[in-house]
Amino acid sequence: MTPHREPACGADITQGVNTDPFLTRRARVRHISAIGRRVGYLTFGVATGLLVVGLTTSFTEAIATAVVALLIGGSVVLAPAILLHYAVRAADREDPAPG
Repeated sequence: MTPHREPACGADITQGVNTDPFLTRRARVRHISAIGRRVGYLTFGVATGLLVVGLTTSFTEAIATAVVALLIGGSVVLAPAILLHYAVRAADREDPAPG
């Protein structure tokens, strides 16, 4: 990671800032997709861990309900996040290279 540096005197401070609204929206969707994928995979991991705990100890109705709820919640979050991720990647491939 590079340290933060102040621009030189007279330097254009907007250099490197993206002003294209499509690219800005695409970056926002990319960020939301990344968060959604992390949350979705995390819920699947927690559900798997809870299932293992339930199978090794006493498997109660509460554990079963929690596992099912986590799997449904993870699916609801993860499926759109994966679709958005692939949509952004396809849009990046379709756009011509800058310059």
